Amino acid sequence: MTTERTRVAPTRLRPADAAREAVSAILTRPGRAALTALGTLLGIAAFVAVLGLTATASGQISQRFTALAATEVSVEDAPADPSLADAPFPDGTERRLTALNGVVNAGVHWQPATGPTSARPPGLAAPDDAQALPVMAASPGYLAAVHARPGEGRLYDAFHEDRKQRVCVLGRAAAARLGVTRLDAQPAIFVDGVALTVVGIIDGVDRRAEVLLSVIVPTTTAAALWGPPDPGDGRPARLLVETRLGAAPTVARQVAVAIRADQPERFKVVAPPDPRTLRDQVDTDLGFLFLGLAAVSLVIGAVGIANTTLVSVLERTAEIGLRRALGARRRHIALQFLAESSALGLLGGLLGTALGVAVVVTASAARHWTPILEPLTVLPSPLLGALTGALAGLYPSWRATRTEPTTALRA
Repeated sequence: MTTERTRVAPTRLRPADAAREAVSAILTRPGRAALTALGTLLGIAAFVAVLGLTATASGQISQRFTALAATEVSVEDAPADPSLADAPFPDGTERRLTALNGVVNAGVHWQPATGPTSARPPGLAAPDDAQALPVMAASPGYLAAVHARPGEGRLYDAFHEDRKQRVCVLGRAAAARLGVTRLDAQPAIFVDGVALTVVGIIDGVDRRAEVLLSVIVPTTTAAALWGPPDPGDGRPARLLVETRLGAAPTVARQVAVAIRADQPERFKVVAPPDPRTLRDQVDTDLGFLFLGLAAVSLVIGAVGIANTTLVSVLERTAEIGLRRALGARRRHIALQFLAESSALGLLGGLLGTALGVAVVVTASAARHWTPILEPLTVLPSPLLGALTGALAGLYPSWRATRTEPTTALRA
């Protein structure tokens, strides 16, 4: 007598079934699922917001750098032997420089050696009237190069420069410290005991903010009162050249020869760095800093998912035993919990991506910037959340496969 053995077909768990099981588990415990996905949500939001804000800020930095620093060339008188050096910038220097292709404005400036500044004559000034304000000798071309904007009065011009007029203009902060607020009475200030008529108050500049805290006098007046610039005393004469956009590198190569064809080597020319190099450095520095913060947030989210999934495995021991008794294989149990943790990560990734984009757009609108979001950053972010959830669920899933049916059902 022969006995026929009925062959039982092996059980299968289709991906659609695993997805339904994951959605069912999330909907069964919505509060826990929301709190579990919160860590991934914040991590992905930080990831998207950081990269978006970094790209947006770098774009603004590049734009502002190009508009100002990329159009500025600085020249300093640095002779090999200061004791034998003659005047660094001969007459007509600014005229020759503005004739160069690409030069907009050019001006000489230096800091003369002066005493205290006061708004009262030396005989009437009290000891506390003296102000240690910086005094700057500057040509009209320098004021044009820094885009000085007078709030009161006017700026001195070539007439004052040629006639060595004892006039000055004050930066806004310097005028406030000296108590000069009105110019209708032609007020005068006293620098090292010398009276200078204030013809204007500078309210703002686009570059060289130290002008706002200075007393600025014509270069010829400063040379007549306090002597020419002396590179040996640490106050050399300098030249500021404003160029058109993109012309600075070429101007920097030509400016020394245009100033002194007989001694071009005595000048130290400082050209602006490449704006693309600066932007790349900003991108790299900010990117590494903030991506580290986003990575920490993702790790915290992954730990939260792993902890919650492991608790779920311990709570559902009987369910796991029953599934095993009904034919579920170890890999089916592992796939079930991996699907749940991946679904939680995907949910956090989707919501985190939306939140990160909203942060970038809102922050850019508040600063009147143009938001920059790279598609390669935004589109893969939900998948990054799902991957984080899957990695977080590896250990709990392995722990679930170690559950024996008889032990689980007896518990």
